[in-house]
Amino acid sequence: MSPTSVELRLRKPVERTIAGGHPWIYRDALLPFDAPSGSIATVRDAAGRFVARGLVDGDAIGVRVFTTRDEALSHDLLALRFKRAMELRRMMVPAETDAWRLLHGEGDRLPGFTCDRYGDAAVLGVDGPGAEAQWPLMREAMREGLEALGVRTLLLRRRTPDGARVEVIDGDLGDPVRNVRERGMVLRGDLLHGQKTGLFLDQRESRYRVRSIAAGMRVLNLYSYTGGFSVAAGLGGAKSVTSVDIAPGAIGLAGETWAANGLAPGAHETAVADVPAWIQQATKERRRFDLVIADPPSFAPSDAALPAALKSYRALHAACLGLVASGGWYLAGSCSSHVTRELFLDSLDESASRSSKVLQVIDAWGAPGDHPRLLAFPEGDYLKNVLMRVTD
Repeated sequence: MSPTSVELRLRKPVERTIAGGHPWIYRDALLPFDAPSGSIATVRDAAGRFVARGLVDGDAIGVRVFTTRDEALSHDLLALRFKRAMELRRMMVPAETDAWRLLHGEGDRLPGFTCDRYGDAAVLGVDGPGAEAQWPLMREAMREGLEALGVRTLLLRRRTPDGARVEVIDGDLGDPVRNVRERGMVLRGDLLHGQKTGLFLDQRESRYRVRSIAAGMRVLNLYSYTGGFSVAAGLGGAKSVTSVDIAPGAIGLAGETWAANGLAPGAHETAVADVPAWIQQATKERRRFDLVIADPPSFAPSDAALPAALKSYRALHAACLGLVASGGWYLAGSCSSHVTRELFLDSLDESASRSSKVLQVIDAWGAPGDHPRLLAFPEGDYLKNVLMRVTD
């Protein structure tokens, strides 16, 4: 069945923003309309001139823009965009790596769709009711490219009110827990039940940084999930590594990942615990670490949550700084798109001041090149990482 087509009119003068590359047209910028999610929308200005073509979405986002040219939103257009995404990854993905983000939604001008590769399997993610309605079109547009990569199994990951739902839509998955490689390091991810699509692929460069500095260090990995940072530290020569996460399944995979890399079992301590409670106990015990890593889940799922999120970041930073040995290191991460880089740095500055610590910023970075963002789309700049040395 062909998608429904609908013509929409702007009621706000946002033509320049759209032409500049912003991929969302908010519903309040459009005249009222009633069309099913996933309808192909032709957007015109108040004078009836063509502005953009995209998919009708839901809630605040009225339309996700696929093109600002008066061309069909067709299989050919989607396939071309996917081909260009693949070409970029050939340049961006390092050697000895077979897990990466193959398609990054808005950043690759295919808004609402992501695709992560895990060896011979891939996970297509849909974000928003527009992509939810039209994922079969995206699957067909990707088919030839995925086959060329040797991907034989495709999963679909959708958001539901009860959380994510993942199903196999092409091929045979077998064991959902897969070993993949990242710069030669083995990582284990659960493609059916894990967070994100199985692993946090956007922290690849961060794991590489940890591996490069960890020699001889006592390392603490908070919100460790499946232990990517922990294994990176171990392979980098860390003296000891402690992984803390509230999910027993994640900690189990962290142990398996550690073993899969041939690291000494006695050098890895794991704890299934609520991170603030664990920090509180470690503080009482006067434990100290040479490198503390804190990459928590998003504290700010919306603008309304921003004040509470900043308070949570300040509390987390202060608690972590209390565990860093003099002259040690702190790697702080935020995946909250509503927390800007400036606000995140401010939260670190305030926490350091209250803790009577001086932070020496060594580097700061975001997501790697397989997670591109459009210059006109600051909302896509979600990941912030800051590596600091801590002095009294």
